[in-house]
Amino acid sequence: MKLKMAENSVFAILLRSSWWISVVVGAIIVLLCLALLPKDIRFVGAAGSLPFFVIGAMAAKRQWNAPSSAATEALLAQAASLPARDLQAWLTRAWQAEGYTVTTRQQADADIQLARNGQLTLVQTKRSKAGVHGIEPLRALHDAAQKADASCAYVLLQGNLSENARLFARDQKITVLQNNDLAALLHKASQP
Repeated sequence: MKLKMAENSVFAILLRSSWWISVVVGAIIVLLCLALLPKDIRFVGAAGSLPFFVIGAMAAKRQWNAPSSAATEALLAQAASLPARDLQAWLTRAWQAEGYTVTTRQQADADIQLARNGQLTLVQTKRSKAGVHGIEPLRALHDAAQKADASCAYVLLQGNLSENARLFARDQKITVLQNNDLAALLHKASQP
């Protein structure tokens, strides 16, 4: 069973934030413990800051390889200018760089199938440039994923999910690749 951190927990928020914020929080905890706690338990109390330093190190590792905000905007703009076929090819190279076996499905419900370590993921990329993304493509993707005993991902390059679609994606655990996550994925492949 894979453990997953709650999306709005302190550590999840810090993991998405700049790495130095976690380090500063950890340093403040250490300083407060050293200044306010009795001498015999200062270092035990200060040890409570260790998770913040670990989260800071994890965030720094993630951010080290991530594209800058300017590079993110450039990658997303370049991807938005591509025809669907070329975008799928770029995404295919990115997933292959992550170790996935990529198969083209070209069906209405999902157009890419990813496989790694016995796990399947169905991906819908065709509708990535729509203005508002409704619930129907997500429902079709989810139904196909259930039939194939797979997880699913929806690529959202432009526009936004409607409120119903956002709630459906959250409730059915559909990964929505957009903005920074999508740019980080595209960054892993050589550009078209």
